[in-house]
Amino acid sequence: MNPLAPPRAVRVVIGLVVGVVFAVPFVATVLFTLTPLPGGSGLSLDRWAGLFDPANAAKYRPVWTGLGNSLLLAGVTVLLVVGLFTPTMVLVALAFPRLRRVFEFVALLPISLPAIVLVVGLTPIYLQIGRTLGTGAWTLAFAYGILVLPFAYRSIQASIDAIDVTTLAEAARTLGAGWGSVLLRVIVPNLRQGLLAAALISVAVVLGEFTIASLLNRQTLQTALVVVNKQDGWVAAIFTLLALAFAFVLLLVIGRVGRIGAGRKTP
Repeated sequence: MNPLAPPRAVRVVIGLVVGVVFAVPFVATVLFTLTPLPGGSGLSLDRWAGLFDPANAAKYRPVWTGLGNSLLLAGVTVLLVVGLFTPTMVLVALAFPRLRRVFEFVALLPISLPAIVLVVGLTPIYLQIGRTLGTGAWTLAFAYGILVLPFAYRSIQASIDAIDVTTLAEAARTLGAGWGSVLLRVIVPNLRQGLLAAALISVAVVLGEFTIASLLNRQTLQTALVVVNKQDGWVAAIFTLLALAFAFVLLLVIGRVGRIGAGRKTP
C-alpha cells in the first residue's frame, strides 16, 4: 500500500464531488430535452421522437450533414496523426534525440495560440487548398491536425518514454527487419496505449471544434448545431447529448481494445 496515498474516505469524497460536478449539467440537459410539447404535461419523449419525424427532415438535415462531415474529419485527422506525426516522433527519438526539445516546442505551440489567430494564418493557405483540393469539409483535417498536435504529442511521447525505442529498433534491425517492419511490427504495438489516447483526443477535439470551421465557412456538427439552435433549442441539446454519448462509448471501446492488446502474451 502506498503510504502517500490519501485515505479511502478522502478518495470517495473527491470522487463524489467530481461526479456531481459532471453529472449536474448532464442531468439538467437531459431534463431539458424531456420538456413536453406545448399543451403537454410532465416529462415526455416527444422531442426525441421528433428527430425521426419525416416532417422535420428538412429542418434537421444540416445536423445530419454536419455530423457526417465531422465523423469524416475525425477519421482523416486520426490518420494524419497516426500516419505522419507518429513516425516523425519515432524518427526524432531514434536518429535526432537532440532535436527533441525543438520538436516538443513546435508541437506544443498551437495550444498557446487562440483559434482565431490560427485562422488568420490559415486563411491564405486555405484559399490555395480551395483552388486545388476543393472546399469540402474534409480539408479542415489539415487545420485540425495542427490543433490536436499538443494533445497527441503528450500521449504518444509518454508511450515512447516508457519503452527503449533505440534498443528495440537495433534488435529488430540486427535480426534483419526493414525499417517499415521495425515501425509497424515492433514499435507501434508498444505505443498502442498512447496511439489510442491520441486518437480519442483527436476525435473529441474535432467533434467539439467550432471557431475554425465557422470562420473558414465549413459545415460541421458544431456549426450545424448553432444553425438548428436558432430554430429549435431542444434539438440542439439532444444532439449535444448524443455527441457526448458517442464520445463516451468511443472511450469505452478504445479502453477495451487497449486492455485486450495489453493482455496478449507474446509466445
